Amino acid sequence: MLEPCEGKPSCTVLRGEGGSNTADLPDQILENKQKFISQIMTSKSPVRACEDVDEAALTYAEVKALATGNPYIKEKMDLDIQVSKLKLMKGNHTSQKYRLEDDILKRYPQQIATLKERISGMEADIQTAKANLPADKEQFFMKVGDKAYTDKKEAGAALVEMCKETKTVNVPATVGEYAGFKMAVSFDSFNHKFVMNLKGQLSHNLEIGSDPLGNIARINHALESMPKQLAEAQTKLETVERQLETAKVEVTKPFAQEAELAEKLERLSALNALLNMDEKGDDALGMDDAPEEENEGQETSGHDRAVDKPLAKKICI
Repeated sequence: MLEPCEGKPSCTVLRGEGGSNTADLPDQILENKQKFISQIMTSKSPVRACEDVDEAALTYAEVKALATGNPYIKEKMDLDIQVSKLKLMKGNHTSQKYRLEDDILKRYPQQIATLKERISGMEADIQTAKANLPADKEQFFMKVGDKAYTDKKEAGAALVEMCKETKTVNVPATVGEYAGFKMAVSFDSFNHKFVMNLKGQLSHNLEIGSDPLGNIARINHALESMPKQLAEAQTKLETVERQLETAKVEVTKPFAQEAELAEKLERLSALNALLNMDEKGDDALGMDDAPEEENEGQETSGHDRAVDKPLAKKICI
């Protein structure tokens, strides 16, 4: 809108900080984008990972290097990316080292102690079963409640009746004894089924159904499967012990790229000093361009002072 100014038509023109009335250029947008990427690519704890680097930001680095005519800027920005990745790798290595230390001090010893206790209990229960189970599989003896049974079907039916009379939920109730193991039954309200617990040195659980002979078969199978479970526990114990020894070796290994990281950090420091950049990575021209820039600044100082004046002014036509 035209306004009178000293008797002549005029209009108000708004200018940016540098005297330009244009919007942010694409390279400025890319620079801001790169700043956000740099915040993610940090080596501070907790470790963060960002595998992809924006191609547009790299293109901006190349354009910026060409615009200034200084190849050190591109080298510095490439080094920044490489150093960030190496720091992430070092952070991951450090985190893994801490996990291994926890495994060595806590997790593996606890697993070994638990497995040894299970193996000891399993060996005792196997001996109990061998001592009480008859050599002839046709022979049978089970105590259900206060009554002893020598017939498998009758004993199985008595177990089913005992389960029906059980009113406790998720609380085992003793119903009898078989082969030196106490039998306790509880109702699993979550899965809606009866569960029997054969109690020796360890507890051996199995499901109780409505088939009398099927229940006896399940009980015998639980006792007969103990040697297999013992072998599995022994194998797992050997595996955990090997993992413990491996962890003790791995925890002493240093970061493999430590020398490369130190070399790149040293070169990056040299470039920062050469380019006269501060810690935030503000861009500056090389030392060779400083005198020319200073001369240009003296020649245009009057113009700069004019630009630094208020952002909005009236231009007379």
